[in-house]
Amino acid sequence: MRRRIVMLILILACFLAQCTVWGMFPAGNVKPNLLLVLTVSFALMRGRKSGMVTGLISGLVMDLYFSSYFGLCGLIYMYIGYFVGGLYKIFFDEDIRMPLLLVAVSDFAYGIIYYVFRLLFRMKFNFPAYLKHIIVPELVYTIAITLVLYRIFYLINRKLAEREREEEESPWLLK
Repeated sequence: MRRRIVMLILILACFLAQCTVWGMFPAGNVKPNLLLVLTVSFALMRGRKSGMVTGLISGLVMDLYFSSYFGLCGLIYMYIGYFVGGLYKIFFDEDIRMPLLLVAVSDFAYGIIYYVFRLLFRMKFNFPAYLKHIIVPELVYTIAITLVLYRIFYLINRKLAEREREEEESPWLLK
C-alpha cells in the first residue's frame, strides 16, 4: 500500500514539475519528459508490471491535461514500461548508463509514435522539422534531467524495498 501511495505522489510530482517548474525554463520550446523518466526508471528497477502500471497512470495523467486523444499517451507509456521492464532481471540498479540509453530510446520512440498518431493522421507531413525542433531537443533535455532524477528514484525505490523487507521480517507487525 505504501508503494502505491508513493508512486502516485511521484507521478503527480513529476507531472506538476513538468507542467510548472520546467515550463518556466523551456529549452528550445520543449520540456523534459519527466513522466517517461519515471516510467523507465521503475520499469528497470521493479519489472514489467510496475513499468506498465506506472506508464499507464502517467500517460493517462498526460492525456487528461494535454491530449485531445484520450488514451494515446497512456498506451504509449504503458508499452514503454512493458518493454523496458523486460530488462529488469539483467539490469543493475546502480548503473546509470542503461537508464540513460533506455530513456533516450524510449523518448525517441515516444516522439515518433506520437507524431504518427497525432500529427500524421491530421495530414501534417513536416517530419524533419518536427524531428529537429521537438524530438531531438526534448530527447537531449530529458537525458540531462535523467542524470539527476534517476538517482533520486533509485534511492526512493531502495528505501521502499528496505521498508517492505523490514515489514515482512518483523513478527510484531500485524498484517
